[in-house]
Amino acid sequence: MNPPKAEWKVSLHGGHSGEFCEHAEGSLREILEAAYQAGYRVFGVAEHMPRVEARFLYPKEIEWGWTPQTLEANFDRYAHAITQLAHEFADRLIVLRGFEIEVVPQARYVELVQHYRQKYQFDYIVGSVHYLHDASIDGYSETCFLEMMERVGGMEEVAVQYYHRVAEMAQAVRPEVIGHLDLVRLKATRLGLAEQVATERVRKAVEQALEAIRSVGARVEVNTSALRKGLDQPYPADWIVQLGARMGVRFCIGDDSHRPSQVGFGLEEARLHLLRNGVREVHFLTRENGQIVPASANLEG
Repeated sequence: MNPPKAEWKVSLHGGHSGEFCEHAEGSLREILEAAYQAGYRVFGVAEHMPRVEARFLYPKEIEWGWTPQTLEANFDRYAHAITQLAHEFADRLIVLRGFEIEVVPQARYVELVQHYRQKYQFDYIVGSVHYLHDASIDGYSETCFLEMMERVGGMEEVAVQYYHRVAEMAQAVRPEVIGHLDLVRLKATRLGLAEQVATERVRKAVEQALEAIRSVGARVEVNTSALRKGLDQPYPADWIVQLGARMGVRFCIGDDSHRPSQVGFGLEEARLHLLRNGVREVHFLTRENGQIVPASANLEG
């Protein structure tokens, strides 16, 4: 018996697997099996694009002897594997073939994103900002982040510059999805500085980012991984969803899964998060007659 598939059960960010990502677990096939069992209608897989310079390697990658060439080879294998599996699962699950971008190296990332998209003919892009001034925002070097924060003048300034980078990325790359929009909230909360990422200056920067996102037609994802990481709300926070809703920004959902057990995590919380903040439908992509097309679904159904 097939699992129930609510119209709104769509993830456009996740599916990272241990086959291709150092900080994930399980196989891509296991991820897709879990997505089917979770009742997804559409499941977008968005593996990380390669970080093409050695200074951006993660500590475990360095320990394993990986190089930027290793990441390139993994990504090539991913692009072929997701194409094959999307065909294999087609009678059970609509699988979209995507990738999650990096904004490093700053001078080259736009060219690199365009290269990977064209080379592999991916269905869509998740536009995420994981770095500011080459320092990781989500935790790979606490020391580098703290040094960067001191250099720019504190957490509020980090947040303002982070949202400016999001706006620049959205306009330069024109991704279909914006990943974990207020990722900077995680670091701020862990440092006891959460109030500094919701000041008047930051709110103005968020509004500018949302306008850039709206102008290019991208969707802001409600990302449930924030709940796994100890935050009390998904990304982005209530006030950002409310502001985006008033501005006419479109929203989607992503579980940002990095192992089979995380697939489908927090879906109901994401639905309620959107509803209580004034969003009544999600916007996503699907495949019809071999073509990628936009679609939407009512969250109240």
